[in-house]
Amino acid sequence: MVGGKNPTAVKIIGGEGLSFGTTFMIDDALTQEPDRDSKVVGRAQGTYSLAAQNDLALLMVVTFAFTEGDYNGSSISLLGRNHVYDDLREMPIVGGSGVFRLGRGYALAHTVWFDPNTGDASVEYNVTVIHFSN
Repeated sequence: MVGGKNPTAVKIIGGEGLSFGTTFMIDDALTQEPDRDSKVVGRAQGTYSLAAQNDLALLMVVTFAFTEGDYNGSSISLLGRNHVYDDLREMPIVGGSGVFRLGRGYALAHTVWFDPNTGDASVEYNVTVIHFSN
């Protein structure tokens, strides 16, 4: 959430508005369902930058850190290009920890809702990970 009293995304690089190179630091709630009132199971923490000069494409560097349930203490790391205007975006999973140790795979992202006035959004991630098993 960019807007409101307690934003979970803050601009750390860039001037007014959104332009090439603008970078945000995020600490978003990771919920079971794409609903603000859904149970929080972790945090999506990292950065995203506007990486294209003539298009809305982000470079995403995000760790999904789980704090509840079977995956408590584990994480999945995503690194890739997010072409925001595509309905379904695929990005690589490049690692993980805990039960996701040596994780590799992909994440499919779909924007559930977006408020152009505030920049707030809810994005659903469907993640497939192959990982090391003890």
